[in-house]
Amino acid sequence: MQWDPIAVARASYQAYVDKDRAALERLVADDFHFTSPLDNRLDRATYFDRCWPNSKFLAGFDFLHCAQQGDRVFVAYEARTNEGKRFRNTEMLTVRQGRLVEVEVFFGWNMPHPAPTGGFVAEAD
Repeated sequence: MQWDPIAVARASYQAYVDKDRAALERLVADDFHFTSPLDNRLDRATYFDRCWPNSKFLAGFDFLHCAQQGDRVFVAYEARTNEGKRFRNTEMLTVRQGRLVEVEVFFGWNMPHPAPTGGFVAEAD
């Protein structure tokens, strides 16, 4: 069965919400790599060790944009935590043969945005 890359991406986020590690493990390829502003090309095992524990805090994802280009899916979402906090991220997921082979995360901002409309957050001295 050929998986739609956007369906694979959505299923990976839903696994976090459902706290279903087995479902995510089925979607993540053996040669998977994960990169974010805090992580540089983590392998599959390190990804699960470092990132999966965050599932306990996640209550849901509201997808703002999902777009596919070839085997890549670009996702912008607003996530909700169990404590009612919200944040936005954008991610680029590479899907091959129904499995995630790479994820690159670009951190967003907290919601509501800490800066006033038309303004900015002052840097600490």
